[in-house]
Amino acid sequence: MSPLAPILAAQIATEGPMSLADFMAACLLHPQHGYYATRDPLGRAGDFTTAPEISQMFGEMLGLCLAQAWVDQGRPSPFLLAEIGPGRGTLMSDVLRAIRAVAGMADAAQVHLVEASPVLRSRQRERLGGAAEWHATIESLPDGPLFLVANEFFDALPIRQFVRHGRGWCERQVGLSDGRLTLGLGPETRFPALAHRIADTVDGDIVELCPAAGPIAADIADRIARFGGAALVIDYGGWHSLGDTFQAVRGHRPVDPLVDPGDADLTAHVDFEALAMAMRDAGAAVTRMTPQGVFLERLGITARAQALARKLRDAALAEHVAAHRRLTHPEEMGEVFKVIACHPTGTPAPAGLDVEPCT
Repeated sequence: MSPLAPILAAQIATEGPMSLADFMAACLLHPQHGYYATRDPLGRAGDFTTAPEISQMFGEMLGLCLAQAWVDQGRPSPFLLAEIGPGRGTLMSDVLRAIRAVAGMADAAQVHLVEASPVLRSRQRERLGGAAEWHATIESLPDGPLFLVANEFFDALPIRQFVRHGRGWCERQVGLSDGRLTLGLGPETRFPALAHRIADTVDGDIVELCPAAGPIAADIADRIARFGGAALVIDYGGWHSLGDTFQAVRGHRPVDPLVDPGDADLTAHVDFEALAMAMRDAGAAVTRMTPQGVFLERLGITARAQALARKLRDAALAEHVAAHRRLTHPEEMGEVFKVIACHPTGTPAPAGLDVEPCT
C-alpha cells in the first residue's frame, strides 16, 4: 500500500466521496506523497517518455516554429520564452539551441519555466543553469510578448467525469468499499456546464471536464492578444470530449489508478475544443487542431533527420530512425498527439499550422 492510500481513505471516511479531480490533485501534488513531489518520472527508468526525451529534433522544430512567429511579429525585444510543465528542461534546451540560428532572438529571450515539482525544478536547473526564472503558476509571469510551449501539460490537469442519466448527469466519484478505494456515482443533477451536451450524448455516455484547463488557456491567450507572441500546445487528445480517458501509468505500463495512489502518473486526454474556445474567448486567434506528425513534417523534420543521420552509424543510426518514426508516424505519436496554437488576431499563424479553427 502506498503512503497516500490510508490518508485518502481516512479523508473519504470522514468527509464522504471525493471528485475525480480532487483525487487526481491529491495523487499528483500532495506535498509529501504526491507523484510529482517525490520523483523524476521521465525516461526509461521512470514511468513515461515524452517527445523531447525521444529526440532533439522535436524541440528544434518547435524552436524554429516560434522563431518564425517572432520574426513575423517584428522581432520584439525583450520577450518571454516560456514553457509550462517543462519536464527535465530538455525541450527548452533544444528550443534555445534552435533559436540561436536566428539573429538577435536568443539575446532578446527571457526564459521562464512554470513548474510545481521541486524534483523536476532541480533537473531543469542542472540542464539550463541560471538561464531561466521559475514560477509555480502562470499567473506570476511578467507582462510582455509571450512565446510559449505547453507539451504534455494539459493532460496532467485534474478532470471531472460525468455520466449521462436521463436529462441530467451523475458525477463519478472516488469512495470506499470494504476499506478499498473504488469508483462510484454521485446523485443525478442538472449540471449547467453540460447543458449543451444533452444534444449529442445518450444515457451512459461519459463526458470529461477539466476545470483548470480553460482558465490557464485563457490567461495565456489574453497575454498574447494584449502583448503579442504565440503559444504552442502539444498533447494527446481530440476534439469534443466523449468517453472515459482517465488512465494511470507506472513503469511504462497501464495500471489501476486506484491502487497505490501517488505512485503512478495520472492523466486524461485533452479536449482541444475546450482549449480553443477559451483562447478565442480571451481574444486570440486559434489555429486548426493538427496531428503532431503532420505538424512536424510541415516544419521540415524529415530533412533535419536526414542531415543528422549522415553522422550516425549502426545502432545509433537505427535508434535515430526509430525516433523519427515514433514522433511522426500515425501508428506512433504522429496521430494521437495533436497541436493547436494561439496568436494575436491579424498576425500569421505559426508555421506548420492552419489559420482556420477546427469545427
